Amino acid sequence: MSATRAADAADFRGPLDISRAATVVLDGRDTVVGWSPAATALLGYSPREAVGRPLSAFLAPLPADGPLPAASNHPATPGAPAASGPPARPGPGPPPTGHEIRLARHRDGHELLVVTTLCPLAGARDGGGAGGGAPGRVLVAAELGELRQWESRLALLQGLATQSPVGLAIYDTDLRLTWSNTAYEREIGKPLAEYLGMRADELYSGGRFVTPGYPSTLDAVMHHVIDTGEPILDLHFQGTPPSDPGTEHLWSCSYYRLEDSHGHVFGVCEDAFDISDRQRAQQRLALLVEVGRRIGTVLDVVTTAEEIAEVTVPEFAAAVRVDIARVTVMSGELPATGGPAAMDLLRVGEHSVDPAAADAAEPLYPGAPGSQADRYPPVAYPPGSPQDRSLASGGLVLDDNVLVVPLRVGGSVLGLVTFVRSPRPRVSGRPLAHGPATTFDNGEVALADELAARAAVCIDNARRFTRERSASLALQRQLLPHHVPPQSAVDIAYRYLPSDDVTGVGGDWFDVIPLSGTRVGLVVGDVVGHGLQAAATMGRLRTSVRAFAQLDMAPDELLTRLDDLVGQPGVPQGPPSDAYDELTTGATCLYTVYDPVSRRCVMARAGHLPPAVVHPDGRVTFPDLPAGPPLGLGGLPFESLEIELPVGSLLALFTDGLVEARDHDIDQGLDALGRVLGTPAASLDELCDRAVSALVPDATTADDTALLLARTRQLDEGQVAEWELPAEAVTVGRARELATGRLTAWGLEELSFATELVVSELVTNAVRYGGGPLRLRLIRDRTLLCEVADTGHTSPHLRHSAEDDEGGRGLFIVAQLVQRWGTRYTPAGKTIWTEQAFPPAEFD
Repeated sequence: MSATRAADAADFRGPLDISRAATVVLDGRDTVVGWSPAATALLGYSPREAVGRPLSAFLAPLPADGPLPAASNHPATPGAPAASGPPARPGPGPPPTGHEIRLARHRDGHELLVVTTLCPLAGARDGGGAGGGAPGRVLVAAELGELRQWESRLALLQGLATQSPVGLAIYDTDLRLTWSNTAYEREIGKPLAEYLGMRADELYSGGRFVTPGYPSTLDAVMHHVIDTGEPILDLHFQGTPPSDPGTEHLWSCSYYRLEDSHGHVFGVCEDAFDISDRQRAQQRLALLVEVGRRIGTVLDVVTTAEEIAEVTVPEFAAAVRVDIARVTVMSGELPATGGPAAMDLLRVGEHSVDPAAADAAEPLYPGAPGSQADRYPPVAYPPGSPQDRSLASGGLVLDDNVLVVPLRVGGSVLGLVTFVRSPRPRVSGRPLAHGPATTFDNGEVALADELAARAAVCIDNARRFTRERSASLALQRQLLPHHVPPQSAVDIAYRYLPSDDVTGVGGDWFDVIPLSGTRVGLVVGDVVGHGLQAAATMGRLRTSVRAFAQLDMAPDELLTRLDDLVGQPGVPQGPPSDAYDELTTGATCLYTVYDPVSRRCVMARAGHLPPAVVHPDGRVTFPDLPAGPPLGLGGLPFESLEIELPVGSLLALFTDGLVEARDHDIDQGLDALGRVLGTPAASLDELCDRAVSALVPDATTADDTALLLARTRQLDEGQVAEWELPAEAVTVGRARELATGRLTAWGLEELSFATELVVSELVTNAVRYGGGPLRLRLIRDRTLLCEVADTGHTSPHLRHSAEDDEGGRGLFIVAQLVQRWGTRYTPAGKTIWTEQAFPPAEFD
């Protein structure tokens, strides 16, 4: 018996059932001879009032036209909706088969529609007897609305049995199948008669419940429902249906006990709905969410590629390989276009749980360049391979169990992702294992495309960061000194900690600038902000400071020039964005000049912290140096402070990032720095490390940090020769004699000729154009320095003399004999200086 016939044969009693309907017994003349209590309830007449009267007194045929009576106020079936009014023409619809719709008159006068059926009594003669009075027929009646409600419920049951997608089955107390609907038949793939009486575990062998906390077998769950009477709802059952062998499905199942009207238990009902497609969709969405959570956690191309492989195995594929263009991995550049031949790929991500699948998807050339010992082995795909076709077309390629998706960004392809399904069927119950494990369906192809699109965005972000970081590091190498040449004036050590650990550069800077006369300029500065914009501003300021310092400007004058440069109207200070308006106006600077001959140190600052001075005895002081305004404000002067430093003193120049923190004020930071600097150390480098460790313990700060340490030295008296001379013509010869004599004493006779010419020219110019007294100084350091000072303020300059000019060639000759020359100004006048290299033997 099929499910449809079983539904038709079911005993669904309705309102016309004689046990519950209004019943009227009629004789052969349609006179009422019997009247049931239900008839009284329906029409309001008692048996005494009804018996003996004709049926037409209570029921009339339905009028052919005219208005239908209003809905009855008679109570409807409990829980059913009340009628809302008379039905529209042509009437309330056709009557059920064998039934007739009539108009009934209630005792209180209102009319109602009823449906009736006539049943002859067994043994009664036709017409009920000539004389009447003998029972001949029974009329059964019920309200039409109640019948319609019952019919709708019956139709609902019929639909569940024949059309519903929910599989319904009834098992008896021995857990044998007694009935199932059409959907269940489709799951089994056989007519009901062929599997009637079987147990559920026999029909779905190997299946199991995956909802935790419940038995794993169908029999055990049904026994529990029968024994306890408690329904179990929405259990997830995973198994292979007989109609689709080899493919796992997932159902949402519910079970409830069946009892008759007397409470006798006769079985259990199972309803099951196949949610495999919904589950796959949910898992695909969950995989996309997981991809968004796990891919792109760091701005690194290789790490991102590895994350792609790890997050998609085994949930989506048995093996995944990620190949990225070499230029993208190494330098963050976009790969060249031009097809597969132009794409130089590196294998940067790979993950597999199935070696067979991994081996099946490796169409590389035998002996491809590189080796597995390389960190990122190069890969080359043969013509016609899925990967080669994907690179050629720029689109995804599905080839049996291999799916290749390009990593596209704009019009460029950054690389490929190869997803591989296992060549063997997979029935491990892994998510997304529903369906053949060796192929990708349309939904999975679309999912792979979406995965690759999201991964490509992350890789492109990492690529851009790699490129920006490379540019930043190149900028840093250009802006900050990586090697400070040895200085005769000081020993140097330094540390630089940018707060922007992404780009590695910031707005703080320091510099060590060699100056004439063996002096040295020390500078630290701070630009508000971090990253490339602050670094670019810092680079402009650092370059300007170095250029002004080479002009031998005094510290206060240098800061004045720098302030004028920064504050010039009409000079762009940065991008036209409010975010960067403070990059230059928030700059500070400290500049000091130390002379190892006089041991004098001159310093000035523009809104910066003063330096720390550590005396040879360990005492630490912070000079009372006038602050000066930050650079760019203009209108206020800068003042210099000159101090004399004993040999072996330590100058510490630093930015506020070293001593300022959220958990303490700047005075506490200065005290801590003083304690560290006052402690003896084996070297300046060790002292730098101590200071950074003590004040920046976790190597991260909210601000950039720069620290420059300089231990002062003094030139030996034997290295310096100085004479004061009158501003007279005869002084020129005397100056030559003094200079050549000192060179002989130093063993530098080879430089005597050139030095005589230099001294002669410089002293002659001083006598002519300057004022006395004059000073001649020779310094034997890493080079030979010659200085002539006078009281004039006019600087000499090179010029081209005509053939008939009697003078004007002296300074030009001097410039050809020396490495460098220049002029520096002092409050008492100016000094012209030259610098000559030692002969090779002396240099050795």
